[in-house]
Amino acid sequence: MEPVLFFDSGIGGIPYCRHFLGRNPGESTVYLADRANFPYGKWEKQKLSGIIVSLMEQVIRAINPKIAVIVCNTATIAGLAQLRERFPSLPFVGTVPAVKPATLASKSGKVGVLGTELTVKEPYIRDISAQYGNSEVIGIAAPELVEFVETHLDTAAPEERRSIARSYLNQFRAAGVDSLVLGCTHFLFLQEEFQQEAAPDITVFESINGITHRIESLIAAIPQNENQPNVPLPMPNRLLLTGSSAPEPSWIKWADRLGFTLSLLGDL
Repeated sequence: MEPVLFFDSGIGGIPYCRHFLGRNPGESTVYLADRANFPYGKWEKQKLSGIIVSLMEQVIRAINPKIAVIVCNTATIAGLAQLRERFPSLPFVGTVPAVKPATLASKSGKVGVLGTELTVKEPYIRDISAQYGNSEVIGIAAPELVEFVETHLDTAAPEERRSIARSYLNQFRAAGVDSLVLGCTHFLFLQEEFQQEAAPDITVFESINGITHRIESLIAAIPQNENQPNVPLPMPNRLLLTGSSAPEPSWIKWADRLGFTLSLLGDL
């Protein structure tokens, strides 16, 4: 069975992959984390686009996915259009910040977007909002929060997690925001903390359900081979890492939690 490929710079896309598998346990997945180039927010857009296309070309040749899911807002901005042009026969799903529902729900006319440097400076998040209302989009770049989730999430105490969410929400409150978009997939690991600290005056929006539904619709549209007598068994789920050195202990833990086999991309 051809797998569904999930791709992110680090652990940010794991909640999306888990959500999809929870609803579709018979599917096979490969999760690719580009730890060699993490974090993506620091890169210039054109340079990052080249990195993403080159990396995905290598992976697509190796695993032949039926769908590729870019579970990274920054990678979607930088590389999705180029990937679709380079691989026209492969369905791609990008991750776009949930600006549309946030704009439609806002009563104050001010929508906050918390993301990477590249995401919050891109005009497209404001263009999306403009299509659905006259809300002002207030973007805050949080590269240190991406790093916190990637490297310190497991060791952080509950109050530390809530405190860091509170610090950003205080900035958005001061600006009059009543709809907040978690515009980086890494931030879903702190979704509960953001929701707790945001209540009751700020509503938090994310994109995980929409991404799963989109993948499912694409799978349903794939033609089935009527002459195939048996449904192929799913392949083992795999976690792939870029880089030349052995996986860090944190990645070994993630593979164990997910029940995925772990390997380096160069070992394929």
